[in-house]
This record gives sequence, structure tokens and C-alpha cells, in this order.
Amino acid sequence: MLREKDGTGVAPVLLKGACSATGGDPGAAAIVGRWSTNRKREVVLRLLRGESVDAVSREVSVPIYKLEQWRDRALAGIDSGLKERENDPLEKQLGEANRRIGELVMEVDILQKERRAKRPLVGRRSSR
Repeated sequence: MLREKDGTGVAPVLLKGACSATGGDPGAAAIVGRWSTNRKREVVLRLLRGESVDAVSREVSVPIYKLEQWRDRALAGIDSGLKERENDPLEKQLGEANRRIGELVMEVDILQKERRAKRPLVGRRSSR
């Protein structure tokens, strides 16, 4: 399917996308110092939807290798986000152990205070 081109030799549909993606004039090479997370996300989503890496690279003036890095990082983030378990048995055991440790620490503190109150160790002589 061929698209009609305007006087610049670029399809009007691509010009519209270039303008919105780079924030500059259509057809002009965008000089972008830093890319925000939101802008990177939009570009990566376009790649994941099946747009050509070549076309997106030309449109947003970012090298192909960098676009592929962004895509790989995004996919790794998705994987790690989906690996999380809601009812992890190890987390449950750890929580129970921490609760029990807290109870035991409180019990030791109470027993030490009672012992000091009944028979203080201060003033005792050694058995020698």
C-alpha cells in the first residue's frame, strides 16, 4: 500500500507522527538531549505493536541499537513485574518468624525487669 508524498518526499502521516514524537518541526532532525520515561515508553510501545524499528528510528532520530536496548529493558521490567507472587509461602514464614522474635524479645525484657526488681545484682559480694 503506497502513501502519497508531499513536496518534501515524506508521507504526511509520517510527518504528523514525527512532529508529535519529537516535538519539533516535521521533517527536521530532532536534537534531543535526554528522553523522558514517558517518551521512551511511547516509542517502545510502538515497537511492541509491530511498527518497523527502521521507520521509528528514522522518525524519532534515535539509533536502532538504542531503541532495541529500550525495548529489551522494558521487556525485562515486565518479566520481573509478573514474577511477583501474592501468597508466597516463604514470605508468610518470614512474617511468622519475625512476629515470634518480637514476642520473645518482649518476654525477655519483662523477665529481666522482674529479676532486677526482686534481687538487684548491685551490692552483691563475690563468693570468694
